[in-house]
Amino acid sequence: MTDPLLIAKNAAAELTLLPQMANRHGLITGATGTGKTVTLQTLAEHFSRIGVPCFMSDVKGDLSGISQAGGGNAKVAERVEMLKLEGFEHQGYPVTLWDPFGTSGHPVRATVSDMGPLLLSRMLDLNETQSGVLNLVFKVADDNGLLLLDLKDLRTMLAFVGENAKQFTTDYGNVSPASIGAIQRGLLALESQGGEQIFGEPMLNIDDLIQTDRGRGVINILSADRLMQSPKLYATLLLWLLAELFENLPEAGDLDKPKLVFFFDEAHLLFTDAPDALVEKIEQVVRLIRSKGVGVYFVTQNPADVPDKVLSQLGNRVQHALRAFSARDQKAVRAAAETMRDNPTLDEATVITELGVGEALVSFLDEKGRPGVVERAYIVPPQGQIGPITDAQRQQLMRASLVAGAYDKTVDRESAHEILKARAEQAAQAAAAQAQAEQQAKAAAQPAAGGSVGGVLEDILGGHGRRREGAAEALAKSAARAIGSQVGRTLIRGVLGSLFGGKR
Repeated sequence: MTDPLLIAKNAAAELTLLPQMANRHGLITGATGTGKTVTLQTLAEHFSRIGVPCFMSDVKGDLSGISQAGGGNAKVAERVEMLKLEGFEHQGYPVTLWDPFGTSGHPVRATVSDMGPLLLSRMLDLNETQSGVLNLVFKVADDNGLLLLDLKDLRTMLAFVGENAKQFTTDYGNVSPASIGAIQRGLLALESQGGEQIFGEPMLNIDDLIQTDRGRGVINILSADRLMQSPKLYATLLLWLLAELFENLPEAGDLDKPKLVFFFDEAHLLFTDAPDALVEKIEQVVRLIRSKGVGVYFVTQNPADVPDKVLSQLGNRVQHALRAFSARDQKAVRAAAETMRDNPTLDEATVITELGVGEALVSFLDEKGRPGVVERAYIVPPQGQIGPITDAQRQQLMRASLVAGAYDKTVDRESAHEILKARAEQAAQAAAAQAQAEQQAKAAAQPAAGGSVGGVLEDILGGHGRRREGAAEALAKSAARAIGSQVGRTLIRGVLGSLFGGKR
């Protein structure tokens, strides 16, 4: 059995997190500047030390310092002395840097197919009708073996369905041109935010997040400072990663320590304006992923940011200070105090507003899974550097990474866009050949000299410009506008797509 992890300490007790209970999830809350980021770093270091990989998003850009040994920080030295931490040693930890835009870390990509219509609807901020049309487009792609890998595949598929809406109405339902247009506009907005870099291949292999280096768990840090400029893109990407873990990891039962700990920073973005169906699926994933050896820790300002059904799954709690400047703030403080197991010697609602930086109300699960009595304590300082690393250090980490070179080059294999484009070109060639044959036949039937009055008038009015458009030519024009192709195998779908009836 792995030894307990010392997370916080006061004059009377050491507050430890039991590794076998770490997959029962957790919550780290507190106002800005109260020490949530340092708590996050301390937890990640403890997990890494016992061989548990972690994933966390670096929203402010200062978590990368965990890769370097600390030292020279007067506040850390003061806290070590105050808590009388024996054997405290500054050291760095193994880190893999990730960046959806590929500048501050290794690229993180998903395919459109794997993201699925539910998460894409959330990312594009679609209404119910538009989401229904997007689901229809994915269904048509499924049934026709059209693989959607990147955004150009999806744009082509949308155009194809829009151009042939009448053909699909009977089998799939009405296709609104307005909805197709709204989705296309959403894709343009997503591209303007750099979203096209997130979609494509090679897609992230979840196994690359679960690695160890010389017995220590690798800490995966997602650079999210730029990503945070598009909050829904940020929340959706992290939710997709969590869903991928849920779908791909096997059942593990109760382990003596987690396979992976997933920290979801700025967790309120996940639930803000989220439809009920999505919140229900998040609750389902959080509830079931524990059995696969994954612990999920939500980091946000207030417990009220997390829906009650999800909050009830979070057994390990670290509550930093909250400020009560208004009646609404005071209500939030009381609600936060009520979510932890009461300590008769503490007035939690009052203490929450009095906590200093790095101080917190802490409650961890005991060996039987029961919440511990909440205690006021100081968080143990991290051993790694507090603050960001230099660009040179970042580049060195990327070159020495276990996944160096694996995701640097994109792969654009044949998919919906390429196949429909080839089909359109074939149809256009067939239509041109048919038109040429018709023209030659009509020319052969005309008198050799002079021609009839009708023939002369036809020449004056533009020759064959008035002939009725043939079926093959109409198909060619439609296909050319749609630009798409067939692959011969069904669409891959992520878990939040498959839960709603999609095919994997």
